[in-house]
Amino acid sequence: MWQPASDDFTIRQVLELQEAAWNRGDIERFMQGYENSPQTLFFGAAGITRGYQAVLDNYKRRYASKEAMGRLTFTILEVRLTGAESAFVLGRFALDRTAAGGGPAKGVFSLVFRKLPVGWKIVLDHTS
Repeated sequence: MWQPASDDFTIRQVLELQEAAWNRGDIERFMQGYENSPQTLFFGAAGITRGYQAVLDNYKRRYASKEAMGRLTFTILEVRLTGAESAFVLGRFALDRTAAGGGPAKGVFSLVFRKLPVGWKIVLDHTS
């Protein structure tokens, strides 16, 4: 049976784990929040990236050092369950970085999650 409150909590927990991994400088662990699939999509200022490995490679290239990664904070504005196996998340991010690391950055994101046998995973990320 579908349990919305439990699913909402679990989705938020995925994002908390991503935030913690990022702040440890662990991009590999951060990426565990995404579905490891060629269909995973990321939309950002640089364009559209298709596939888990391509998204991972982009993160590693753009955030090649702990200084470039800075400290990430997510603010979750809404988790909307759109079905028993899908959800939409709206939020804000802030990166606190030194000038040498690229300076502070902030923006908004929308995510589509899918409930898989391994848990809730991001299948589409639009960050700007």
